[in-house]
Amino acid sequence: MVTIIDPFLAGLSGDMILCSLIDLGADKNKIIEGVKSAEKFLPNSVIKKIDFIKVRKHGIESTTLILDIDEESHERKSSEIKHALKNSLNEINLSEKAKNFAESCIDTLISAESRVHGIPAESVHFHEASSIDTLVDIIGVAIAVENLAILDEEIVSMPICVGGGTVTFSHGVMTNPASAVLEIFKNSNLTIYGGNIKNELTTPTGACILVNLTNTPIEYYPFMKIDSIGYGAGKKDFDDFANVLKIVKGSKKDNFGTDSVIILETNVDDVSGEILGNLIEKIMQDGAKDASIYHGITKKGRPTNLVSIICDNSTYDKITDTLITETGTLGIRVTTANRLIVPRTIHEVKLNFDGKIYTVKYKVSVFKGKSNFKIEFDDLKKISNFLNKSIKETESLIRNEIIKEDV
Repeated sequence: MVTIIDPFLAGLSGDMILCSLIDLGADKNKIIEGVKSAEKFLPNSVIKKIDFIKVRKHGIESTTLILDIDEESHERKSSEIKHALKNSLNEINLSEKAKNFAESCIDTLISAESRVHGIPAESVHFHEASSIDTLVDIIGVAIAVENLAILDEEIVSMPICVGGGTVTFSHGVMTNPASAVLEIFKNSNLTIYGGNIKNELTTPTGACILVNLTNTPIEYYPFMKIDSIGYGAGKKDFDDFANVLKIVKGSKKDNFGTDSVIILETNVDDVSGEILGNLIEKIMQDGAKDASIYHGITKKGRPTNLVSIICDNSTYDKITDTLITETGTLGIRVTTANRLIVPRTIHEVKLNFDGKIYTVKYKVSVFKGKSNFKIEFDDLKKISNFLNKSIKETESLIRNEIIKEDV
């Protein structure tokens, strides 16, 4: 099963995520009962009314949150909010996984504010996030994802629209997205973009919930059968689109895993084979997932080498630096792509060959009920050299030993 969070058009907030999950089928009454527990742990905050109702946004029927609160405090220590959250979670009968998720959300928010303001986490004060509605969002989502069993499944996210223009908050006016939102997404693999709307489309609470639900970005929907769709409405209205977050739940074709990768390509026609061979070594050391070189013909019948590299966001900067430094290329084509990944696990076994113990790693993949395993080539090569046998002979020998071990 896979859950796709789709904030590509309207961004997301904490209440939009919560409403989408209720629209998807989460138990509304259980969530209302659970979030009300936060009242007793947050002084001077009263939930006068809470409900989830159906509304139409640009013709899309969706669920929205009705929340009427009475509060006196407009600023609280982050530790006060976290303490209230933990006490509320302890009172609700949630799994440890759901509790850990909720606590991670508030920790992410505190950490982002700490980095933005350059102060220790224990000194952070919340302004916009000081209201009890922050706890309603986080606790409500924790209950909902457990109720729908989403935390035990694959969760992915489409690119997140954050909007543009400016945002006004307790510290004044600044360009949108706000610094806290940028900090939250900075160390994740998720991708954001601005869009044409001069408005805040993604809030810090929504961002911190999302990055703790998933760190897997996708550019396109995977091959899947759709089981259910949830629409969560935001409070704002826009002329050009429905301010609605989509969450889609379904089963993926052939149970493939998915991720998004960056593909770097450049043509070089004045670099020797030795340099290209060294380039591949360096790029793989930099953390590339794969590197290939293809021969071809370009303009004026000129021979060329196409260098193609697969990497991710975490290694992108280092690899592009190496590519430019080593080849002298004047341009790199950058594209993103989704990958279908056959599920696999990594194993290791200790084998004795001629009195010497070797640790051999191998990957086991499963497809359509059939399993196969592949031996790590570096281990294969090392044992082949030691035994003075060919790679083929050594592979056959090791495969037989692994099969015996598994039996």
